[in-house]
Amino acid sequence: MIESSKDSYPWLKNYPEGIPFEINPDAYSSLVEMMEISFQQNAEKPAYTNMGKAITFSQLDALSRNFAAYLQSVGLKQGDRIAIQMPNLLQYPVAMMGAIRAGLVIVNTNPLYTCREMQHQFKDSGAKAIVILANFAQNLQKVLENTNIQHVIITEIGDLMGFPKKLIVNAVVKYVKKMVPDYHIPQATSFSTAIATGAGLTYKRPNVSGIDVAFIQYTGGTTGISKGAMLSHRNLIANVEGINEWLMSKMRKSPNSNQLTLVGALPLYHVFAMTINGLCGIKWGALNVLITNPKDIPAFIKELKKFRFHIFPGLNTLFNGLLNNPEFASVDFSELKITIAGGMALQKVVADRWEETTGCILVEGYGLSETSPVLSVNPLDDKHRQGTIGLPFPSTEMRILSDDGNWLPVGEKGEICAKGPQIMLGYYNRPDETEKVIFEDKNGRWFKTGDIGIEDPDGFFKIVDRKKDMILVSGFNVYPNEIEGVIAQCPGVLEVACVGIPDDKSGEMVKVYIVKKDPALTEEKIREYCKENLTGYKRPKQIEFRSELPKTNVGKILRRALREEEMAKIGSSGHN
Repeated sequence: MIESSKDSYPWLKNYPEGIPFEINPDAYSSLVEMMEISFQQNAEKPAYTNMGKAITFSQLDALSRNFAAYLQSVGLKQGDRIAIQMPNLLQYPVAMMGAIRAGLVIVNTNPLYTCREMQHQFKDSGAKAIVILANFAQNLQKVLENTNIQHVIITEIGDLMGFPKKLIVNAVVKYVKKMVPDYHIPQATSFSTAIATGAGLTYKRPNVSGIDVAFIQYTGGTTGISKGAMLSHRNLIANVEGINEWLMSKMRKSPNSNQLTLVGALPLYHVFAMTINGLCGIKWGALNVLITNPKDIPAFIKELKKFRFHIFPGLNTLFNGLLNNPEFASVDFSELKITIAGGMALQKVVADRWEETTGCILVEGYGLSETSPVLSVNPLDDKHRQGTIGLPFPSTEMRILSDDGNWLPVGEKGEICAKGPQIMLGYYNRPDETEKVIFEDKNGRWFKTGDIGIEDPDGFFKIVDRKKDMILVSGFNVYPNEIEGVIAQCPGVLEVACVGIPDDKSGEMVKVYIVKKDPALTEEKIREYCKENLTGYKRPKQIEFRSELPKTNVGKILRRALREEEMAKIGSSGHN
């Protein structure tokens, strides 16, 4: 137990006052129980607001119950997988909580995925149902016959906005803005019909336990094929309890009579937002201000001006984008107490400007899809340390492993490994991949993060490099193998190598080096091909043609050499 051996864990000495060293991952029997308790306790409070419309916890309870009853009525059984593919709309928490209450396993999917990416994720997870925004249904139509999906539920942006706003919004989106390409999926049911049908049905509460899988969260694979991290109810409850202790210790010091309000700008399909804006928000009885398109900075700021918010999770690019708009300074920050950056490295200049503008410190945390997600976070007081990923979470142990599998002393560089109740069960249907990252020793079950780090003598951890060749673009993982695999299929390409290079806006950007097979091959053709086969953040920002690529003696392309070349060009080490 961490509690009983404080001296072995130097980070505990830097824990802010009031935060326990351990949490109870069995605080609830399942996420279903956690939701039910909150729905009852917070019935009349607003739970989510989006585009001027709010729903209360009582309405969320009824809508998600009705949706769960509908899912059960079409023959979906406990443990079946359901994909959700939409941006932040009121329908997202309803679909997510309804699916959980039906005992289903949620497969969160980026709505910007190309057909190729969608097909892989749907097939790999064995999803039998999908809830999708109409704007993306055309792509679904193209891949549907190659998946196991039997039940398609289509929603439109205005579906939960009430009459007549629903009709107006849906008509404008479809006919004026022309944001919904034509699609033909005859077997589809509308989200509104599913909810209305469920209202007349009996909901059967499933017998879900902590060890049952709640989410399959996809992340890139070493082979370039994304794989699904199986996160159990207990994994997520452990993270919810850890986040609760860390954040609420700060909130309790500055009590506020208003309902706790969170900014929900990160997409709910991302594991960080899904946990904090989805699950923690429910536990706290908080109001989540859902932002559908955070890239529209002026509209985002206009929305922020309507609320006094307390907690703002985000990432470096998002905070930077806001700070660079002069209007942002006129937002009311009087009640902002906590700002946390995750997903990518936080730049000092952004953290300093944020504190100067808002009066709230901006601290960095760290986690992965495989860890539900949080492993470590900085203290939310003057003990926070810029440039570090903070201290391990309650009930979490982090250590540094050498290449030959030995634990390293404090100050030595090696792979960050973690142990705790939030570590995934494994990769779905991929015992081979699970074996590469999970190992056991006499102290328990450890997860290898793939990040190279150092532990300071006082327990703060720092990331100094990445073991994998993974590229981090605005908080999203991009795997060179996948990019190379796609571009290699483009007619006229002989060889391709992909690396990440530093970028002021997104942290890193994708660059590819190509050797032509066909001299007529152009950059434009490569870009067109990538647009068809790769979602936006995975597409190369820079393309360079070469006569040859650096290789090892056995002919393996040396990405590292290319990256070093780039770093030498810009004359800095960059953030890896």
